[in-house]
Amino acid sequence: MEQFSNSIVDISYQQTGAATAVNTLGMREMQALAYEARDKRFLLIKAPPASGKSRALMFIALEKLVNQGIKKVIVAVPEKSIGRSFKNTNLVNSGFFANWEVPPYFNLTDVKNEQDKKGRFIEFFHHKGAKVLICAHATLRNGMKELPDEMFNDTLLAIDEFHHTSADANSNLGDVVRRVMYHSTGHIIAMTGSYFRGDGIPVLRPEDEVKFFPITYNYYQQLNGYKYLKNLILGYHFYHGSYLDHIGEVLDTHKKTIIHIPSVNQRAATGLGKYQETADIMKVIGTLDHKDYNTGIYYLKAADGRILKVADLVEDEQKERNMVQGYLQNIKDRDDVDIIIALGTAKEGFDWQWCEMCLTVGVRGSLTEVIQIIGRCTRDCEGKETARFVNMIAMPEAEQAEVKVAVNDFLKAITASLLMEQVMAPSWKFKTVKDDDEPHEDLVHTIVVEGLKPLSSVKTKTIVESQLDDLKATILQDDMVVKALSGSTTAETITQHLIPKVIRERYPDLNEGEVEEVRQRVLLDTIIKGNDIIDEKGNPISTITDEEDKPSEGNRLIKIANRFINIDKLSINLIDTINPFQRAYEVISKSVDAKTLKVIQDTIAEQKYDMTLEQAITLFKGPLKEYVAKHDGKVPSVDDPDPKVRELAIALQKIKNLKQRKLSGLEYEE
Repeated sequence: MEQFSNSIVDISYQQTGAATAVNTLGMREMQALAYEARDKRFLLIKAPPASGKSRALMFIALEKLVNQGIKKVIVAVPEKSIGRSFKNTNLVNSGFFANWEVPPYFNLTDVKNEQDKKGRFIEFFHHKGAKVLICAHATLRNGMKELPDEMFNDTLLAIDEFHHTSADANSNLGDVVRRVMYHSTGHIIAMTGSYFRGDGIPVLRPEDEVKFFPITYNYYQQLNGYKYLKNLILGYHFYHGSYLDHIGEVLDTHKKTIIHIPSVNQRAATGLGKYQETADIMKVIGTLDHKDYNTGIYYLKAADGRILKVADLVEDEQKERNMVQGYLQNIKDRDDVDIIIALGTAKEGFDWQWCEMCLTVGVRGSLTEVIQIIGRCTRDCEGKETARFVNMIAMPEAEQAEVKVAVNDFLKAITASLLMEQVMAPSWKFKTVKDDDEPHEDLVHTIVVEGLKPLSSVKTKTIVESQLDDLKATILQDDMVVKALSGSTTAETITQHLIPKVIRERYPDLNEGEVEEVRQRVLLDTIIKGNDIIDEKGNPISTITDEEDKPSEGNRLIKIANRFINIDKLSINLIDTINPFQRAYEVISKSVDAKTLKVIQDTIAEQKYDMTLEQAITLFKGPLKEYVAKHDGKVPSVDDPDPKVRELAIALQKIKNLKQRKLSGLEYEE
């Protein structure tokens, strides 16, 4: 059987070391940025996995305990394994004024410390000497049911992976946040690597979100400032049949790897059950040498004789699971584990710095989940130059009638990859008029755009400067936008109607002028980050700098939708005729070979227009023949800028697809 594997995104970084270099207080770049806002009552830290959010919380929490009147600190994490990130940490040796210390009795994420967690959570508030408690989100929710709101007076609540909170009235975690905000004197630090949810519900209500001071640190800042990690590769591997028959083609047992198998409800699931799938993957890795029943770790012998340590987090039996999690929480060396097999765990907040590759089976519908999984392999670590995220996806069979379902799955995956390109690209500033008095260094990544509305309020400046990637993620998850992207909706409808609708829903306090200001920046940022800036010879231009360094006016070009457009002539009207998100189809074309690409492209082309067979035949017999005759036998292209020509191309494609299905003896209902 054939299979195909290609990189969709391959990004190289400068390795400046800025992201991991520490200042005189022992703080890395992001941590110092957050510490500057230490006096804020409500602080929202939006930074990618592995950027140092856990230690940033330690610095700020200790400052609040010592100098701001805070008496107690509660840190809530989504799952017990993440509690390891908040273990005792020596900060004094690096220049800070105190160490981070968690009493074992009040570390409710320790798998060896499972008894009466809700009771100890409540006891913590009455214990005069206890300052810090670590617990799971579930323990926080359950414990708060037994406590009055005023118990959180003079308490700092830190919530890790804050996207688990929801603005929904039925969200218990969201209710806890609102109780602390409005019915106590407590402080809140919210931390997340992905400030959006898979279900499309906002994390915070707009009236609540405006009270939080945002600290934003993006993927590009982090990875560009790493010392060791140089490349990040995002790719897809397409397979026929069962993924178990092909996982060995992408699994490199020489790389520290986390394998996420599909849930039983996913189309990629084999039907054998998660335990059998795990066992079959272990057989691909090697033969069982022995199992350590004190740790739960399997020792497998690879074909070349190497002994590999494999952790099974798919196992549901509580004692066995706690044993393995306890082992993983205490690993201190690169050779302590080689491969981790998981289902719903080892995603967000899971700290394994040596991880080089995340191998995920099946399409992930949630952008949050994709980002969190990628974050498992993007921690900077000596000896790790390249991190990889590989998604195994079932290849649609050309002869199957349900090929449309498979193509739809492709589009979901590609949408996620599109987001990855955006959050990992450098930031750009857009201006209406160039300010000659501005320092040259501020002109890097700056583009002058005709017709661009200036930002008129603090609200729009905050959105554009610190929330733009989150907003784009929300847009990409909107049901109407998703349907429009895979249908025949025009670029103008998407950019001028659907995107503003999402902006209004997310920021209901914006007036129409402010909505337009934000809309324009969303489109500009998406187009610039999704395409290479090049000169007229096709060579990349990494930045647009001051007058002395920039290329000549005629050379500053940007490649958009396969056309060359002069940046100085880039206007909002022009942008509105381009659908920047439609670039998903270009990404598909990089991912498969010619034969399979033809199947996918033909199916997509046919679906982009809601055209009946009768309409296609009418166009085929009349306007299409006239077009071909007029253009010396040249057939119309689905990429033609003229919508009428594209319609003819779709009609031709529909007729050709029908003919191909008849030749293969396969037809399906219109």
